Amino acid sequence: MKDIENIELTYLNLDDYQELKKAMIESYTTMPDAIWDEDHIRTLIKKFPEGQVVIKINNHIAGCALSIIVDYDKFDDNHTYKQITGNYTFNTHTKDGDIIYGIDVFIKPEFRGLRLGRRLYDYRKELCERLNLKGLAFGGRIPNYHKHSDTLTPKQYIEKVRRKEIHDPVLNFQISNDFHPARILKNYLEGDASSQDYAVLLEWDNIYYEKQNKKASTIKKIVRLGLVQWQMRLYKNMDDLMQQAEFFVDAVSGYRSDFALFPEFFNAPLMAENNHLSTPEAIRELAKHTDEIVQRFSKLAISYNINIITGSMPEMVDGKLHNAGYLCRRDGSMERYEKLHVTPDEAKVWGMVGGNQLKAFDTDCGKIGILICYDSEFPELSRLLADEGMDILFVPFLTDTQNGFSRVRHCAQARAIENECYVAIAGSVGNLPKVQNMDIQFAQSMVFTPCDFAFPTNGVKAEATQNTEMILIADVDIDLLRELNQFGSVRNLKDRRKDIFELKKK
Repeated sequence: MKDIENIELTYLNLDDYQELKKAMIESYTTMPDAIWDEDHIRTLIKKFPEGQVVIKINNHIAGCALSIIVDYDKFDDNHTYKQITGNYTFNTHTKDGDIIYGIDVFIKPEFRGLRLGRRLYDYRKELCERLNLKGLAFGGRIPNYHKHSDTLTPKQYIEKVRRKEIHDPVLNFQISNDFHPARILKNYLEGDASSQDYAVLLEWDNIYYEKQNKKASTIKKIVRLGLVQWQMRLYKNMDDLMQQAEFFVDAVSGYRSDFALFPEFFNAPLMAENNHLSTPEAIRELAKHTDEIVQRFSKLAISYNINIITGSMPEMVDGKLHNAGYLCRRDGSMERYEKLHVTPDEAKVWGMVGGNQLKAFDTDCGKIGILICYDSEFPELSRLLADEGMDILFVPFLTDTQNGFSRVRHCAQARAIENECYVAIAGSVGNLPKVQNMDIQFAQSMVFTPCDFAFPTNGVKAEATQNTEMILIADVDIDLLRELNQFGSVRNLKDRRKDIFELKKK
């Protein structure tokens, strides 16, 4: 260590060949026939210069990584090394391929233990991301297998290596670098007696890969959320209410937000005109306004180029009172969502019933989920949405006391952690003295994140001031969720013990 003055990762040059050959001979003492000749190296550099790199210590080669790009679908699951390299001609390399295939990687014995191999693999990963390829693959040797081949099958051997019961210097290293065994390859590399001619096909998936889209549209990766913390106040009529709603849509779209989220029952002030009726009758009168409000929101979504989540409103369906809302996309399309779990108060006072529809919605910003207030306190619902690919969960809510708000707030944050997603909650503030069962409100609108190094330490991306009418703007990065899923300190979705439990819709 004390003699190391400089470590450099650089492209392989043909002028380096004689030194490279010497390094290969020192590295492959048990496989003397595995040395590449100068024509092989010349071909690799000509076909794919970015894929051939060396690590130099004090300007001398300490390690090397060679690779090509292949069209992975053209090869059988049980391909051999000779097949993948085109009988060592590398004619299988193609710029139209989708996978970087590792041809070789080695570190000279005197430099092993310095984690130089990790640098070579990290370079390949970065190259894969830069070229927008699906991932990396290679056939990994299992050089200690010959010691156990009398008692263990290759599959059993690999399982013991993964459980740290057996040490395999190559396989242990590759698994620790986020490669996962895909299958066992028989007769993969000629002359590999130590591995008994077996290899493990190892793969690494590029979570940032984007399939080429021939359409002009694209899925956004940095998504701006606009949350409306709505002030409950009396309005003369529908036009006054929607004028205030348009004011907020205008405000959040002015900041180029992708979503505007309204609270649950934001339209409750319109019940004041029916305060002389019983509470069940008054809310059913309010439900008569829902269709017009939805149509107006849809027009606002188009004209302000923003996706609007309408919070929720009472709605009559087949003679039954529901709590429902609409996703009004900026392309003019709409989809309905509904509250599945009504609160005891909603059932007792209004005669409201829960819905039955649960689904994730496709948007131009990826898949989202929407759960109305009380539904956020049932973790099964958001987990089902996560299994459908949800990246952002929106929770419109209405709570009258700080107790109720705390339930929604803490459950929403738990949903962000356990489902590796963002959660945005928006509620109403203020008082409605002339509306029965809607007297007071308590809210603090917030955006939650998972708790890991790429996110705020407390899992709170942004928060509004309590009980104050305002908007809250926050950007969320969808790619960070992909990275968390693969490489997070904990991986709540991947680490589920599906062998002992399962969750599914009826």
